Amino acid sequence: MTRLLEQVISKLKSLPEEEQNAIASRLLAEVEDEQSWKTQFESTTDEQWDQMAEMVRNEIKTGDTTPIIDIFPSQSE
Repeated sequence: MTRLLEQVISKLKSLPEEEQNAIASRLLAEVEDEQSWKTQFESTTDEQWDQMAEMVRNEIKTGDTTPIIDIFPSQSE
């Protein structure tokens, strides 16, 4: 176990049981989600990656994308 994880567990022990369980549930869900994504990525074939890349290129070409600045405007503006 890493030192950082040990620090987290130490702090969690000082919380009420209800809060510990709420945080533990979120962490378990996060771990399961990461495992699911890892499985998805590892099982994706080169042909599937190529198909996705081609779809993205077509969306860019046809203007079916939104500029990132429109989604996440700069904080300095």
